[in-house]
Amino acid sequence: MTEIQQIALLLGGFAIVAVAANQIAGFFQKAKLPFITGLLVIGLFSGPFIFKLLPKEAGSGLQFINDISLAFIAFAAAAELYLKELRGQMKSIKWMTFGQLAVTFIGSSVLIYFLAGQIEFMRDMNNSSKVAVAILMATIFVARSPASAIAVINEMRAKGPFVQMAMGVTVIKDFLVIILFAICLSIATSLVNGNPFDLQFLLFLLAELATSFALGYLVGRVLILALKLRANPYVKMVLILAVGYSVYLLYYFVKHYTLDHFGHEFHIEPLLICIIGSFIVTNYSRFRYEFIKLLEEIGPIIYICFFTLTGASVSIDILVKVIGVAFLLFGIRLVTMVVGSIIGGSLAGDSALFKRIGWMPFVTQAGVGLGLATIVANTFPVFGAEFQTIVVAVIVLNQFVGPPLFKWSIQMVGEARTKANTPHFDGVRDAMIIGIESQSVALARQLKEHNWEAELLTRSEEIEASEYPDLVVHKVNDFDVQSLIDNNIEKAEAVVLMLTDEENLAIAEVLYEKIGTKDIVVRLNHRYNFEKFHKLDCLIVDPATAMVSLMDHLVRSPQAATLLLGMQENQDTMDVEVQNPNLRGLALRDLRLPSDVIVLSVNRGGQSIITHGYTRLRLGDTLTVVGTNSSLEDVALRFER
Repeated sequence: MTEIQQIALLLGGFAIVAVAANQIAGFFQKAKLPFITGLLVIGLFSGPFIFKLLPKEAGSGLQFINDISLAFIAFAAAAELYLKELRGQMKSIKWMTFGQLAVTFIGSSVLIYFLAGQIEFMRDMNNSSKVAVAILMATIFVARSPASAIAVINEMRAKGPFVQMAMGVTVIKDFLVIILFAICLSIATSLVNGNPFDLQFLLFLLAELATSFALGYLVGRVLILALKLRANPYVKMVLILAVGYSVYLLYYFVKHYTLDHFGHEFHIEPLLICIIGSFIVTNYSRFRYEFIKLLEEIGPIIYICFFTLTGASVSIDILVKVIGVAFLLFGIRLVTMVVGSIIGGSLAGDSALFKRIGWMPFVTQAGVGLGLATIVANTFPVFGAEFQTIVVAVIVLNQFVGPPLFKWSIQMVGEARTKANTPHFDGVRDAMIIGIESQSVALARQLKEHNWEAELLTRSEEIEASEYPDLVVHKVNDFDVQSLIDNNIEKAEAVVLMLTDEENLAIAEVLYEKIGTKDIVVRLNHRYNFEKFHKLDCLIVDPATAMVSLMDHLVRSPQAATLLLGMQENQDTMDVEVQNPNLRGLALRDLRLPSDVIVLSVNRGGQSIITHGYTRLRLGDTLTVVGTNSSLEDVALRFER
């Protein structure tokens, strides 16, 4: 079998494992565990030690997947380093970065060196090799995970100085750790090989770093040229990955060429080159948003391949032996991070709370740490496998512990913006419409015709309640939390916002975070604000497209459209919530609804489910039903009593 055929077989088998890992890892998320932890575990089970779906040769035969993934991880890390967004908390970011970087690195290096006797593969090493391993491992301990941090922040909708500081430190640390790793890798290589540590070595190291910086700038310009092309986004994704992989091809070429012709390897640092190239695109080009979007779209595929392959490369026999050491190193990392947080927070003048919990956002590790461990494993074949296995075990522990700690710290500083609990339904359909104009008045009157209690809320001094004798009008000085509560906003099942986008967004955030309103309906003024309201679970009406969509449905499905719009005589639709405990567990086919009533959909836990006659009801389900007005009233009484 030729080498190409062997690689093709390995790639085919790995593709099947990766697809399966993507599906199975979803169950880890349901258990509130990180997705990449699931990928690592599935890769571990698929490797040559348990199910043997992938042979031992997979790691070396598919090295190009690691190279492409590492280049991508460097691109993604630097894409988060946008200097303009970090200026607000720069003092805290600067000193906390110093505390986390310097203290964690120095403290971990010293402790690992003196605990070498507890780590099996380090016991018989000479002092130089022990120092090499200690600084490499300490460097990886500094690495963080921007992707994991962003996931937690988005989940909690967190915002504030603590979150801004945590995100800034996370991004800058991952940028600096790659530079630190490049330096430490050169030093470690010299120590392990017994090369003299003299002026010539320092000059050689500076030459390597300078060359890497220059190539990084060149890669940035090449990426900008690729983004300038008027091409399909998928073509640009391929070009970005090709640029990253070409950096690694150049690295291998320079390494072997200099060794063959000059007797000494010249190491350009591919991770450093890629991170500088991405930094150039992010901060000094107009393609930042497009670049980040392309990375986000291709990211899941890269992460699935990389983490699954990393898991499959872990040696189970070594993992069993070093699990105790992994816990020890995990503890060392936590201790040094706590000390670093206290020192950094003190230098920045942060509050006592910030200093006490400032280490919590930085526990989680992922792509960068695993990537650096992979590089060490490939560079030092004598102890690389044991080194990588221990680091992977520590990173998995950090993945379990880190996200909950970050969430806890956000809650402690009060910067979480999760949705408040929805008030219990009081049996009366209430709607509050904020903003008074012709459309809001017409909406209130139409809701009243459908047996809703509709009220209007305004802060306009020109509005007189006497102008609307058939409606309830409330006047407030401001739309703050207390004013809304004073006007019984918590009783409303639906709140309709009909002001400017800025005003609507401020009110929607209050309703989402403080009140927990079930349905927030927003009339959108500008399309670019759509995503802001969507993150608040708002029901968005875009006047620019609503009329076209309505006419489109009237043309294609006139019967359904007129029915849903209430344009058919004596016909209407209604949402009813299952509150009657006697209906719990009952199948739809056994409901004995009026013959003119049809169940259109069932919403359960915020998700629409596919219904059939055997769908069983649960308390809290919301059914959308259509029928005559009189029959709908009977259904509502039956379901909600």
